Amino acid sequence: MLKVIYVLAVSIAVSACSPSPVEPVGTVIVNARVIDGTGGPSRSVSVRVVGDRIATVGDFEPQAADSVIDAAGLVLAPGFIDTHSHHGVGLGEMPEALALVNQGVTTVVVGQDGGQVYPLADFLAELDQSPGAVNVASFAGHGTIRSKVLGSDYKREATTAEVQQMAEILRQELAAGAVGLSTGLEYDPGSFSSTAELVTLATVAAGEGGMYLSHIRSEDQYFWEAIDEAITIGREASIPVRVAHVKLAMTRWWGQSERLLSTLDDARESGVDITLDVYPYRAWNSGFSWLITLFPKRDITRREGADYILNDMLSPEGIFLGTYTPNPEFNGMTIAEIAAATERDPATTLMDMLAAEAAHEGEGSSMLGFAMDEPDIEAIMAWPLTVLGSDGEMDGVHPRGYGAFTRYLGHYVRDRGVVSLEEGVRRVSSMPAEQVGIHGRGLIEEGRYADLVLFDPDTIIDRATPDAPHTTSVGIDKVWVNGELVFSDEAVTGNLPGMTIRRGDDR
Repeated sequence: MLKVIYVLAVSIAVSACSPSPVEPVGTVIVNARVIDGTGGPSRSVSVRVVGDRIATVGDFEPQAADSVIDAAGLVLAPGFIDTHSHHGVGLGEMPEALALVNQGVTTVVVGQDGGQVYPLADFLAELDQSPGAVNVASFAGHGTIRSKVLGSDYKREATTAEVQQMAEILRQELAAGAVGLSTGLEYDPGSFSSTAELVTLATVAAGEGGMYLSHIRSEDQYFWEAIDEAITIGREASIPVRVAHVKLAMTRWWGQSERLLSTLDDARESGVDITLDVYPYRAWNSGFSWLITLFPKRDITRREGADYILNDMLSPEGIFLGTYTPNPEFNGMTIAEIAAATERDPATTLMDMLAAEAAHEGEGSSMLGFAMDEPDIEAIMAWPLTVLGSDGEMDGVHPRGYGAFTRYLGHYVRDRGVVSLEEGVRRVSSMPAEQVGIHGRGLIEEGRYADLVLFDPDTIIDRATPDAPHTTSVGIDKVWVNGELVFSDEAVTGNLPGMTIRRGDDR
């Protein structure tokens, strides 16, 4: 009995002398107005980050060794998720991703409009070895896959055997981590695909838990038929559908946003899980040569094609040439300005410039088309299932590449009151994460990856313009990606903690 008591006493003494477990050193953000991404009201709580995760959210005292950041009443939100991004092009050359982090974006989803880096497994593996400042996920691109099967013989419907070849490639890309299937049906080679081809491939994506994201077949003349096709694909393939960068991009459709939203509501009531993404600008961006597709039989000598573009779709003042490679003197000018300078009428000017563009060998020209009406943009934004997507690039000519998210939160949320700030944050964080299937991000809660944005809701705004598209925003104070500071004091830090996100993982 005495031996037992002696052993117990020694054990207690040793335990008393043993050091307690050392708390890992963390970063604690105090005095923040935390908007957690759920859409619920903000809270005055502290957030502790340890490593790449959020460790604690609530009222607590920092550990002695913690680094403490006083937010001074600014908003702390989940890192913004750009669910429709082309920033993957250029990330290797600009890994600090100023275009993104200056506006609070911490995760991008690329592989848009039917185009992807192929094969996806290699692309993601390269990013694993040489990450950038932001996280990257990708869709599988229908246009890329179609080109792999049909090559230059794409101006036709695919055969059953060819569609099955596409399906096999799609399965490969989904297995590599693609979050779904994207299409670019206004562009070649996707423009020649049948609805049946798309249903078959969307069914493959649905079987792996992916979504179908579509740049629909027409955003202007045949817009309503294109919306109906997207709904049909969603219904027949039993797959969640998102219409990309939705817009009423034709003057005759202005004011018909209620018709669009009613059509979508009816589709959802019938069982089709359809959603939207939108960017906060009146202008779209594309290659200048895309206008050729709007001419009858793509014949740019047909004046009625030019008249349609300049009268029903855009205007001479609404076509802005970001770059014009046949004659760089026209960079930064509108068709109206070029017509005046060259003493030609706008229609002749447009046809002549497109002819020169078609004959030019080399990099294509880029344009902005001012084709949308503000009341429609706001109505689409306010629809409960619309998320934000920049559709921007790292080095593009459209200001959305540098300012979409700050413009949304500043102009549309704060100044126009399209949605509340809490709801606006949800639509750039947890809502796109849920739609795409990103599981470890989008909320400020314990265990999530520490992607965070500290910003001033009173001053946040974009400053990029068509004339200066790479001007950074104001109001973003700090940005963390996976627990590391990537933007502070209006500059990138040089840290490159971005991760790849594959469908089905916990990232």
